[in-house]
Amino acid sequence: MNTVTIGVSPLTETKSRMNRAFRGEKQSAFIGFGSLELMWKILTPKRWEIVRAITGAGPLAIRAIARRVERDIKSVHGDVQALLKAGVLDRADDGRIVFPYDEVHVDFVVRAA
Repeated sequence: MNTVTIGVSPLTETKSRMNRAFRGEKQSAFIGFGSLELMWKILTPKRWEIVRAITGAGPLAIRAIARRVERDIKSVHGDVQALLKAGVLDRADDGRIVFPYDEVHVDFVVRAA
């Protein structure tokens, strides 16, 4: 199963993962956000619905994504652009949208203020 973990990752942890990767240590797929607030700002409920709908689906046109989530193309296009900009989604060589994972694990810790 091709799994990605989405979570909160402080800059120091992100740099550490990057350094280990540069040393040749295999790293699991990870999409990190600097704070929980940023994660929720990017992964709104409607955008999360898009991610869920295209997980494991292979490359899709925005029209196909809109049909899967039963929303209009214009609003889906805006959400897809935000997810692309944040690095959550990618573009395939042919321009279609891809989320190349079969499974998503969400991981974060909330600590006392």
